[in-house]
Amino acid sequence: MTELRTDTVPLDDGSQLRLTVVEPERTVRGGIVVLHEARGMTDGVRDLVQRLGDEGWRVCAPHLYHRDNADELGAHESDETVRDQVSRLTGASVMADTDTAFGWLADHGVPSDQMGIIGFDLGGSVAVVVAAKRSLGAAVTLAGDHITDPLSDDLPSPLEAAPELTCPWLGLFGGRSTDPSPDDVEKLRSAVADAEVVSDVVIYPDVDHRFDVDEDVFSDAWQRILNWFDSHLR
Repeated sequence: MTELRTDTVPLDDGSQLRLTVVEPERTVRGGIVVLHEARGMTDGVRDLVQRLGDEGWRVCAPHLYHRDNADELGAHESDETVRDQVSRLTGASVMADTDTAFGWLADHGVPSDQMGIIGFDLGGSVAVVVAAKRSLGAAVTLAGDHITDPLSDDLPSPLEAAPELTCPWLGLFGGRSTDPSPDDVEKLRSAVADAEVVSDVVIYPDVDHRFDVDEDVFSDAWQRILNWFDSHLR
């Protein structure tokens, strides 16, 4: 099994960006940036990084809350605290952090056309925004939320960003989710169609926001993710 580690990169604003990274021991297939959920770098996010690394991908996950010296908001933190933390994100900070993550992949030998992005929850929504602003090989959204609402004051909603997508995009959602609702997912599907990129939206009718509570759904979603990156990051 490949091992996770944390690298630190100084940014122009004087802050220090922490990156959770994994480098496969075998031949590298390409590079993937993983964006964390609203509660930060949780065990679930680290597991996603680990799994991708075990499949041969060089993976880099930026800690988007590092300017507030936060890595993870635990179960003891209220939903209101989490919403406040998300609201502190800006378009400039998100793009600076993800650009640094892509730069880390480039510095470790990954060509730009073999770079992809994936995120869960908040990270899934941010992945849409990043994939609309940067030229990438592929993007995946896992249960992205707040589809129709801006993520913060100057960070657009996925619905607004979707028509500008620059790369193939896969969206995986739970049919019982309330955020996003099935109607919001259909709006996103229509908006992505205007981008004229290859896209696929899969709705699992029997799960809500979390896929990992259902082994069959998780297995199917995981295989779709791997197939998507295998097909488009060559």
